[in-house]
Amino acid sequence: MCFSATANFVGSTALGAVGVVTLTKVKHRREFLFASLPILFAIHQFIEGFVWLGLDGRLSPQVTHDMGAAFMLYAQGLLPLLLPLSVLLFEPDGKGRRRMLPLVVLGGGTTLYILWALTAYPTEIFVKQNSIVYINQATNNTAVAILYVIATCGSLFLSKVRPMVIFGLANLTILLVVMAFKRYAFTSLWCAYAAIASIIILAYFWRTSASRPLRYALPL
Repeated sequence: MCFSATANFVGSTALGAVGVVTLTKVKHRREFLFASLPILFAIHQFIEGFVWLGLDGRLSPQVTHDMGAAFMLYAQGLLPLLLPLSVLLFEPDGKGRRRMLPLVVLGGGTTLYILWALTAYPTEIFVKQNSIVYINQATNNTAVAILYVIATCGSLFLSKVRPMVIFGLANLTILLVVMAFKRYAFTSLWCAYAAIASIIILAYFWRTSASRPLRYALPL
């Protein structure tokens, strides 16, 4: 997130509250992973607060590196799989979940490649214009970016649950804005604003609390 460690810690606290409230509205085990996204984003932003502290010289280089690696692990390594998988589980019928399978497979493949890249190549972390920049030479390319966007946003657009489509549209809009104005800080900024968009998830779970759980079909 922009500005400072304080901004990350305050933001993560607010998102943590959003995440806890969202989880209290879960009515079925299939909803749990998607409902967990706000609190996972909160933890993610909390971790980046320590990256800021390290870059400000208040933590050792080793701790700074470890916190940066943890941030990248979720932002690039796990999110391409977690998002489509959470949408697949949430879909109310087998037909909808079958439609999500190719994106889960794509997300899983993207995750495996990025996890390999993050262990095989060093990640450079520095501050530029009040934003943290994360650069890994094996993931910092157009092909990986396209696969990442398809995996994380594509499943949301294919969902039969309208608020998921809205969440996907919000994330895609944020992604395009960040790419246009601060591409060098994409990983940090997109994750920060995607976390803020998690309020859409809370709104959905809160508004539909009385009408869920959805009627989940057992077959895949």
